[in-house]
Amino acid sequence: MFKLTIENAKKWKHSIDAVVNLISEGHIEIGKDGISIKAMDPSQIAMVSFSMPKSAFLQYDVPTPTKIGVNFDNLSRILGRARENEKLEISDEKNKLQLEFFAAKKKRSFKVPSIDIREGVQKEPSITHDAIVRMNAGQFKETLKDAELVSSHITLEATPESFNVEVHGEGSDLMVESDKTSEEITELTVKPESSVKGRVRATFPLQYLLDIVKACSDSESVAINLKSNAPIKIEYSVEDANIVYYLAPRIETE
Repeated sequence: MFKLTIENAKKWKHSIDAVVNLISEGHIEIGKDGISIKAMDPSQIAMVSFSMPKSAFLQYDVPTPTKIGVNFDNLSRILGRARENEKLEISDEKNKLQLEFFAAKKKRSFKVPSIDIREGVQKEPSITHDAIVRMNAGQFKETLKDAELVSSHITLEATPESFNVEVHGEGSDLMVESDKTSEEITELTVKPESSVKGRVRATFPLQYLLDIVKACSDSESVAINLKSNAPIKIEYSVEDANIVYYLAPRIETE
């Protein structure tokens, strides 16, 4: 039987939201050094990898590593009831996940049944990306919102000089070009020997990207890893958790 204590329940809610935005159910793996979640979305074109070290917990008592199947939508709704300055204790009891919220002289308890889930993805994709763009998350979100006005797909392109966003719709087009030296970009690296004509370019379903970055604070940095016509890797931190997403591209033909 494990017992995890989190000092601020609302922070845990923010962390889990990064998973809920993309995945409805999956396994929480509770190990000796921390917890992790790896799951594919129902369409099998996106994956999330979530990890939080044991140091993020006020108490981390895990005698034996374990795995529990969880409906994340249900879990998120319960966590949404967290009050300010409440402590959260998570434990297992007879195939149920027990969530206890503690405030001054008051305790609330929820029990969430564990669910049977067929064995999911075990490893992250092994991809050597050709470009990395690290930029302000708030600015990236604004660009995605602009793209929503035009089309359901978006093309991301990195060159040694700039990070570009291109969107084509039936009634309009959008082009956003951000110079490498712009304030919103903190890192832009492209492998010239791996790119085509000095650029790395791929097209993705826009709604997935919107869901992927939703949990990232506008003031934080988001890392975008690109390879032409290959899955994108997007990485950022929420509270004490590290979140990595992979999203398959729509293959473009010249």
